[in-house]
Amino acid sequence: MLFYGVHNARDRERGACSSRAKVLISEAVEAPQIGPNCRLTGGRWFSYYDATSVTSAAGLDIDHMVPLAEAWDSGASAWTARRREAYANDQGAEASLVAVTARSNRSKSNQDPATWLPPAPDTAVRCTYAAQWVATKLRWDLTVDDTELAALPSSTTTRSWSSRSSPGSRFWTGAIAPPRRRRPPAGQQG
Repeated sequence: MLFYGVHNARDRERGACSSRAKVLISEAVEAPQIGPNCRLTGGRWFSYYDATSVTSAAGLDIDHMVPLAEAWDSGASAWTARRREAYANDQGAEASLVAVTARSNRSKSNQDPATWLPPAPDTAVRCTYAAQWVATKLRWDLTVDDTELAALPSSTTTRSWSSRSSPGSRFWTGAIAPPRRRRPPAGQQG
């Protein structure tokens, strides 16, 4: 499996912010200072997966909403190298890359919703996650398997997935509401 991660080498060569830094800047609850070579200091983030406020960018990972290995198994294996790089560094939709605690990202690893959902106690978090998962699969025309489909709350869809090619592999034929911006609940503002 060949993907290019969120530390885009061309960005570093040009002295521009990496995809990781761009996501961290975009998702900051309190903006960090941006130094030479896009070094981030200060700032505060909210990891919605586990309802945790974080004050150091080093404590965060950038999660691919649909992990690279899952994307590969869901159709990305047929993509060109350029499309795989675009997916790995996608900032065209807010939900594609998400700043979360390293602990929650490593807990998720390459799992789909059939085997992992955010551990935050609020069920709305799991619904948001499911909607963003579906939005990412839809946006990139990725398939979903039957166990993954069964794990997705029906409230995230207005239509259904349909078989289009191989058995056990389905493509989205419906629409979903766009995900809302992730912010800490009022009681966790700081």
